Amino acid sequence: MTDQQKPHPRGDQTIIGKLSGKSITIPDVNAPPMPALAPPGVIHNGTKAENFDEIDSSIGYPDVRSFRRKFGLIIPATNTSMEHELWSIICMNQGPDGLRGVGLHTATVMTSKPRLETEEDLRAYKKQFLGGLRAAVDVALLAEPQYLIMGMSLEHIIGGIEAIRAPMEEIEEYSGLSWATWHDAVHAALGKYGAKRIGLLTPFDKKGNEFATQMFEELGYEVVSSVGFSCANALHIAHVPDSVKENAILELLATEEHALDAVVQCGTNMSLINVTEKLEPVLGIPILGINAVTFWYALRENGFEGPLPGGGRLLQEF
Repeated sequence: MTDQQKPHPRGDQTIIGKLSGKSITIPDVNAPPMPALAPPGVIHNGTKAENFDEIDSSIGYPDVRSFRRKFGLIIPATNTSMEHELWSIICMNQGPDGLRGVGLHTATVMTSKPRLETEEDLRAYKKQFLGGLRAAVDVALLAEPQYLIMGMSLEHIIGGIEAIRAPMEEIEEYSGLSWATWHDAVHAALGKYGAKRIGLLTPFDKKGNEFATQMFEELGYEVVSSVGFSCANALHIAHVPDSVKENAILELLATEEHALDAVVQCGTNMSLINVTEKLEPVLGIPILGINAVTFWYALRENGFEGPLPGGGRLLQEF
């Protein structure tokens, strides 16, 4: 048998998150019979294939592609960036010490009115995202993921860290699974660098940046400078050019005057991996993009500890 074909140990597994210190239950998604076969079993030309015993479903076989960990990813329906960035990290690290056998199952939250031009738009977006979150989780759970990832900048729509934590605690209890969230992930990542003075890069408008600043200040960081692109539509966030992000970091954030410890990017539909890879060696400070950082947190919590190229310094150094 290959690694993919070897039956997994039976029963749920409890691990301790490397970053959170919390107990994480990893459900056994290979409990026999897996795969269950309809009578009469394997058929050949419409009749039972005699003496063909290659599948012993009483053992329990793992998912052929996601045999090490199956992550559920919850994103707004307008998001075209986060899944792509996470898969790019997975595909770049397919070696024996990398992410071979790690997979994503993505479910979207219906955000049918993605306008973000006014505070009223923001309130409506908040209502439809939080209102549709359970339905998206129900869809994700159909694939029996073992751990979930929140693919949304909740500080964009909710002010204050305690208010952000509240719906996550509720949905975590509802799902019965552990989650990686941006607010936990970035706090852990900044702690690894001992960073306190940060600059924020976001697709948000003035109100969204105020909420983001509030969250980071309540977490104990000094937001020295912030840049928001004021995207008026959640779908359009993915279309902000990398060159504009680079210039904003170089000219408005990571200046000598600001003396930043780190640049932090919010907004999961705003890709930053290529910018991070290009500018970190130039600036000498970490550039923490939300998608790579949240995935880093999920991986480390689940015991994937090796260095991973393609997502910035954080995934290689910690």
